[in-house]
Amino acid sequence: MSRPTGRVLTLLELLQSGGTRTVAELADRLGVEGRTVRRYVDQLIDLDVPVESVRGRYGGYRIGPGYRLPPLMFSDDEALSVLLGLIAGRRAGLTTDPTASETAAAKIRRVLPRPVARRLDTLLDGLAFTDEPGDTGVPGETVTPDAGTLLTLADAVRHHRPVSIRYTGRDGRRSERTLHPYGVVAHAGRWYVTGADARIGEDRTFRLDRIADARTLPGSFEAPPDLDPAQRVLSGFATAAYRHEVVLRFHGTVEQIRARLPAGLASVTDDEPDTGDAPAAERWLRVVLRAERLDWLPPVLAALDRPFVIERPGELRDLVGAFADRLAASARRS
Repeated sequence: MSRPTGRVLTLLELLQSGGTRTVAELADRLGVEGRTVRRYVDQLIDLDVPVESVRGRYGGYRIGPGYRLPPLMFSDDEALSVLLGLIAGRRAGLTTDPTASETAAAKIRRVLPRPVARRLDTLLDGLAFTDEPGDTGVPGETVTPDAGTLLTLADAVRHHRPVSIRYTGRDGRRSERTLHPYGVVAHAGRWYVTGADARIGEDRTFRLDRIADARTLPGSFEAPPDLDPAQRVLSGFATAAYRHEVVLRFHGTVEQIRARLPAGLASVTDDEPDTGDAPAAERWLRVVLRAERLDWLPPVLAALDRPFVIERPGELRDLVGAFADRLAASARRS
């Protein structure tokens, strides 16, 4: 596509986004002079696009009302974002009509160039979502991965191909690794790839936004049978090394604990066998979790509203006591 034609299409996209655009704004966005913008507008009018001229201090150009948009043209990143948004919204129950989101995704797939459509289908077929909420009391933010890295890893997962990655760890150290990727997982606003680190022969989970480069390597590998990438990611979170190891005992049910401390945060085991003195579902359970900070835990423990004992660390006992004092002081305040 020639540069002038590309700029005309870009001008059309800018005008379609709504509102009135000044000549100066359009010239700046297109990297041309004002008279060139006017020439591009004339070309759109020649193509029967109803571009209106708006006079006055805030004048410029806009698309006439009632104009039906031509077929959408997506870049690879745009198409990936739209399709993932539709799928994530459907899983989170944020769509008014699940069928509508499915048909919308199908329409977008049909008009994509075949190479792009194949890559996106590869990702969507192999993508896993955890069933845990993003708001678990742990500070965090939504991080967007590089689209090229995401597509490369998804293709390697599907065809069991090893990949070379450049990774920056949580401590800032950079390393190059050869990974046998088992799956790509979306969890709590972040993206992860889980697989085997070929150099050390152990399973590892990596955040995609910390991968600077991913290249497919020759050869292939055998994935473990009955593989569940999402469960592997959650299990890795619960056993990862952090600053604090927290050991608690709760009297209640596994379901009550999981409502506030999901599998991605904590492991839950029977603290003692059922003696028959209490209902089988309610018993003392041992909860182990690891965290960089402890200040988010007292409100979570209070929200569980079940008897509990803090085995360690002692610092958490002090935080819970201070939290209880603040609640008591607030309750007495008139």
